[in-house]
Amino acid sequence: MRLLHTLLDRVAPRATHELPSALRELYDGDLQFPSAPADRPYVFANFVTTLDGAVSFKLPGKSSGDVISGSDAADRFLMGLLRASADAVLVGATTVHDTGPRARWLPPDTYLEAKDLFREYRLNVLHTPDYPLVAIVSGSGRLDLTRAVFQSPDVHTIILTTVAGEQELARRGAPKLGSVEVKTLAAGGVIAPAAILEFLSSQLGVRRLLHEGGPTLLGEFLAVGAMDELFLTLSPQIAGRTPNTIRPGLVEGVEFLPNVAPWFDLISLKQNGLNQNAAHLYLRYRRTK
Repeated sequence: MRLLHTLLDRVAPRATHELPSALRELYDGDLQFPSAPADRPYVFANFVTTLDGAVSFKLPGKSSGDVISGSDAADRFLMGLLRASADAVLVGATTVHDTGPRARWLPPDTYLEAKDLFREYRLNVLHTPDYPLVAIVSGSGRLDLTRAVFQSPDVHTIILTTVAGEQELARRGAPKLGSVEVKTLAAGGVIAPAAILEFLSSQLGVRRLLHEGGPTLLGEFLAVGAMDELFLTLSPQIAGRTPNTIRPGLVEGVEFLPNVAPWFDLISLKQNGLNQNAAHLYLRYRRTK
C-alpha cells in the first residue's frame, strides 16, 4: 500500500536506504537528509497551507493544522514520519495553544497505524530507543501545563524560555513535572534562533531538528538563514481574508527585500497514493545555496 505517490524526485539516491522497506512503500521512496552543519542541527520544517497560503483559520477550536489539511491521512503519515526522522521537534507557544490539549508531538500520535514501523525505524536505523525530544519555545512562560505534552512521562519536553518565563513556569508548577525541563536562553525579549540551535546541538546532541512552527518562529529562523528544508502540504481549499481577519500565512513577523529573500529548490513532489484524483500535494523544498 502506498499512502503517497511520487510525481517528482530530485534527491540523489545513496547506496543504502534509510527507511525500512515498509516505510519506503508507504512513502513511495526513501527519505534521506544531508549531514548537519558543523555548528548547528540540520533544520527542516513541516507545514500545511491552503491554496491562498493560510496555515490557520484562527478560530476557537478550529486553529490547528488538521483543520487546514482536512485530517488527510497522507499528511498525517508524513507528519509522523518526519517526527520519527528527527532528534527533536521544535514548537512555538502559540502552536501549542492552538493545537488540541492531547497533542504530544510524538511520531505515532498523528498516524497510529505506523507506530511499530516508526519505532523500528528509530531503533534499527537511527539507533535510538527513544522518541524525539519536544522543545517548546515560550518567552513568557505562560503555558498550560495540564496539557498532555507536559504530563506524559514518555515525552521528554524541554521549555526554552527567558528569565521572566522561568519565573512564571516555576509559579505554575513546572519544577514538579518529572518529564519537563526548563532552560533559560535569554534575559528577555525574543529568544534568538542561534541560542536555540547552539543549546540543542552542544548540550543535547541534536543533529536533525524538525521545526513545526508557528509562522513567527519560522520567520525568525528564515531571517538568520537557519532553515534548510521545507515540507509543505498544499491543501485544496481557500481560507480567504478580510482587513479584520487574522489568518496567518506561512511566515509572519519578518519581511524580506527582493535581493535577500530566501529561495528554495523543489526536490520532491508527491500526491495521495490511495486516490489518484486527490487534490492534496506534498512538496519538499531545499534551501538554494
